[in-house]
Amino acid sequence: MDWNADLTPEDRDAIIERAAQEIARRRLEVPGILFLELHRPFTFLASQALIVFGPLLAAFLRPDQVQRLSKLLEDRSNLDRLINRIEELAAERRDADAATSGRPDSATSADQAHHARQ
Repeated sequence: MDWNADLTPEDRDAIIERAAQEIARRRLEVPGILFLELHRPFTFLASQALIVFGPLLAAFLRPDQVQRLSKLLEDRSNLDRLINRIEELAAERRDADAATSGRPDSATSADQAHHARQ
């Protein structure tokens, strides 16, 4: 991947989906959203740090993964996309849980975090 090339929308969406699915699978929606919101001002700095520390991260990630993650973090709107996708997955799980338990829909902590953020 060329460092000067932009991240394609398909790559962006794939990275966001994978991260959101992993957070939801582990049921870490609230801590994940809180972490992302708290670190929102540092996203661009983090993207630049990935470039600087890319050679060290090669032990854990492939160079193309570091590049794509760096490109993703350059744009703060991608953070909003990730948070929105995590909230969607939490709502889907909540609806599925409510349907299987037969109880009416109730607000989850992910919904409460979303409303507190607004």
